[in-house]
Formats: sequence, structure tokens, C-alpha cells
Amino acid sequence: MRVVLVSAVALIDGDGRVLLAQRPEGKSLAGLWEFPGGKVEAGETPEAALIRELKEELGIDTKASCLAPLTFASHSYDDFHLLMPLFACRRWEGIAQPREGQRLAWVRPQALRDYPMPPADLPLIPVLRDWL
Repeated sequence: MRVVLVSAVALIDGDGRVLLAQRPEGKSLAGLWEFPGGKVEAGETPEAALIRELKEELGIDTKASCLAPLTFASHSYDDFHLLMPLFACRRWEGIAQPREGQRLAWVRPQALRDYPMPPADLPLIPVLRDWL
């Protein structure tokens, strides 16, 4: 089975809320909410992938030193296995704006389960809530 490496981030604002992005129509798992991020390209670190993806998807800038490794997901889908490190980030420049047709929501940690998420993201919620 093919292993896909995806890097994700829990952006945490000054009020302790976490940013979720809704997958747009036309993408797999459309309509589900997830932590921002994306595929790690060949020759790229998970941190570099996040910095690139945050700029492309949300128009914000951060640095590798602002990305704290938190936990990871390891989940088998029908046609691939997802390995996804989750980082926490409290410092970035700019205001997160949806640039790829996705909807955004700033969510209190205790309300994260109110948003339907891909199966790989669900085990990340308790770890994130305990950490916050």
C-alpha cells in the first residue's frame, strides 16, 4: 500500500481557538473539516511543506521555529496509508484567508468534535485538547 506523507498544523489564536478548514467540493472527502496543511513534496521537510501550504492556502507566513511537533496520525484509507504529523503553531504573520475555495472556522477545543472530520483527524482531537 502506498504511504502518503501529509503535514498538518493546529493554528491556535490568542483566544485559544483552533483553525479548521472545510475541504471544498471536487476534492476527496469534500465537506469535511480538517487541520490546514498538505502533502510533503519530494525533498521537502514536513515543516517546509507547512510553511509553503499556509502561504498558498491561507496567505499567512510562519517559521519552522514556530511549529511545535504535537502528535501524528497513521490511518489506512482504501487506496493509501496516510502518515500525518500534526504541529501546533501560535505565531504567524498575516490574517488567515481562504484562498482555495475552502471555508474556515475558528473553533474552541471542546467544540472540535462538532465538526465532521476525516477519520485520520479524529484521534488528533483529544491530544490537542489535552495539550491546550
